[in-house]
Amino acid sequence: MQIKTFAPKYVKGKVILPSSKSISNRVLVINALSGNRGMLPENVSDCDDTRVMIKWLGGNDETVDVGAAGTAMRFSTALLAVSEGCRVITGSERMKQRPIGLLVDALRVLGAEIEYVENVGFPPLRIKGCPMLEGGCVVLSGGVSSQYISALLMIAPVMKDGLTLELEGEIVSRPYIDLTISLMRKFGADVRWICENVVRVESKGYVAGNFFVESDWSAASYWYEMMALCDNAEIVLPGLLSNSCQGDRKVAELFKELGVATEFVDGEGFDSCVRLYKAGQVCERLDYDFVDQPDLAQTFVVCCCMMNIPFRFTGLQSLKIKETDRIAALRTEMAKLGYVVGEENGSMLFWNGERCNGDPAPVIDTYDDHRMAMAFAPCALRLGQIRINNPEVVSKSYPKFWDDLRMVGFVIDEVEI
Repeated sequence: MQIKTFAPKYVKGKVILPSSKSISNRVLVINALSGNRGMLPENVSDCDDTRVMIKWLGGNDETVDVGAAGTAMRFSTALLAVSEGCRVITGSERMKQRPIGLLVDALRVLGAEIEYVENVGFPPLRIKGCPMLEGGCVVLSGGVSSQYISALLMIAPVMKDGLTLELEGEIVSRPYIDLTISLMRKFGADVRWICENVVRVESKGYVAGNFFVESDWSAASYWYEMMALCDNAEIVLPGLLSNSCQGDRKVAELFKELGVATEFVDGEGFDSCVRLYKAGQVCERLDYDFVDQPDLAQTFVVCCCMMNIPFRFTGLQSLKIKETDRIAALRTEMAKLGYVVGEENGSMLFWNGERCNGDPAPVIDTYDDHRMAMAFAPCALRLGQIRINNPEVVSKSYPKFWDDLRMVGFVIDEVEI
């Protein structure tokens, strides 16, 4: 499937963002471990990961198929390790190419029984669950995916000896780890940083309770991008909290550099609303380390190029093991638009203003990656229109993204290929 997106001259609307995927997936795991599987948290996300987890948590299928949902694969692997029964967890062909060996090794150290069904180090996995793993001590590189770390932390309260988790070297995506710890505490877990790089979780279990999931700051980033690229816009985003534990709330501070300001106002039926407005001053260059907010990188690469703002973005090492190799994908697709984005050491992207001959009628490939589709869609505001292949990938985190674009004035037509 391909769509052609035409931009309006004026973007105006109140956009109800999806609830946080990161919070939803974590709370589903914690809620299940609290013995509350029969009652879901309120306002959980409608994204692919969340739907996958809700489905298997509510059934007894011997095979758990997560499709392309990477978060569901990692969190479910850990949860299955402490759940009764023997199950196989698998996914799409791309999922079978995404490494999971570090998580499996750590779970085995803690007493889990896990076998590789096909290739060592990769899904599918056969997991014989044990509701009371031994627990103990695990040492991991701080540079691994924070989802591995979060998966281990969340199951630790139900392990016999709890968990002492030591992280070596620079810790990537620390705000996501802190988000996990904050949510665990809301359900009664005894978890704390005992020093800069060691987390201790006591064997205390969870306490069941009600929980309401807030709106998604990651999803908000695409509306910030539209505000930056549009000369005339009025955008209100209900449900975003100024004191959110989501790491991607940093988007509000970063986009101020690109001329977009954030005002928190009272919202009808919401704890708060964000009103976006033009701040006037735009930076001449943007340098930033995205090690704590890797999911924002695509938005800023695309937006800065469209605004002709040179940049140097570091801390991107985790982008290579996402839904696709996002570093390679960004360079390829930006070249179609006439921008030569450079790479260094597999962890840094930069643009110093170098241009190339772009495609006369560019079509953006999405690589089965929701964030590629959503980061490039706002380009229509500068280009007039843009074509995007496989737009349905947005279901991974923001199923109503295209509907919301139509609501604020975009025209989106399906194109026969």
